[in-house]
Amino acid sequence: MMHDVRARAWTETVAAAVSGILFLVTLVWRDWIELIFGVDPDAGSGALEWGIVVVALCATVGFSLLARSAWRRARGLRTG
Repeated sequence: MMHDVRARAWTETVAAAVSGILFLVTLVWRDWIELIFGVDPDAGSGALEWGIVVVALCATVGFSLLARSAWRRARGLRTG
C-alpha cells in the first residue's frame, strides 16, 4: 500500500513539473511551436500559445495539489 501511494505521489510530482515547465516555456518563448514543428497552426494570432499557457497552468496547479495530498498520505502511512 505504501509503495502505491509513493508511486502515485512521484507520478503526480513529475506531471506537475512537466506541465510547469511547459507553462513557463510557452509564456516566455511564444513561437516555440512554429520553430520546432515548422507549422503555424493559429496563423500568427497567438491563440494556441495562450491556450497552452492556460491549460498548462491549470494542469500544474491540479497536479501540484494532487501530489501534495499523496505525499501527505504517504507520510501518514509511514508514521501511523
